Amino acid sequence: MAGVWRSYQALMTRHPWSVQILTAGSLVGAGDVISQQLIERRGLANHSGRRTVRMMAIGFCFVGPVIGGWYKVLDRLVVGGSKSAAMKKMLIDQLAFAPCFLGAFLGLSGALNGLTMEQNTAKLKRDYADALISNYYLWPPVQIANFYFVPLHHRLAVVQVVAVSWNSYLSWKANQI
Repeated sequence: MAGVWRSYQALMTRHPWSVQILTAGSLVGAGDVISQQLIERRGLANHSGRRTVRMMAIGFCFVGPVIGGWYKVLDRLVVGGSKSAAMKKMLIDQLAFAPCFLGAFLGLSGALNGLTMEQNTAKLKRDYADALISNYYLWPPVQIANFYFVPLHHRLAVVQVVAVSWNSYLSWKANQI
């Protein structure tokens, strides 16, 4: 396992943007598999591979680039690695970024699932507040630790590892009818 981690770190050093995006897409896909198999209990025969591919595409094309870019912006907005800076970053992240990102994620998921504008709007009205409240239970402590202890180029990976469970929840929430 240590060898895998060293290899990952070496790749992250040489190709940080690509590795962050690949990590995000892979872990969003893993979250969907967990959602379908453990939360929804579909079984392998009823597993929707298309849905997993859609969720991975969201991870590769939206989650990875947006969150990876956000962390760079956030590090320029709040400079330093003190406890105070970590707290400020978490507050900005959770009060400004998370609500917008979550709405965009759910809306994009709905669009890729073929929902009409009206259906997607109704789904957002139904699911957004619940998802945002769930976000606030999980992410503030994770983000404080992430901003205080983790170097910038590893933050997306740390978040995505924690996010496997979050992605399972979001995949379930985004794909409920």
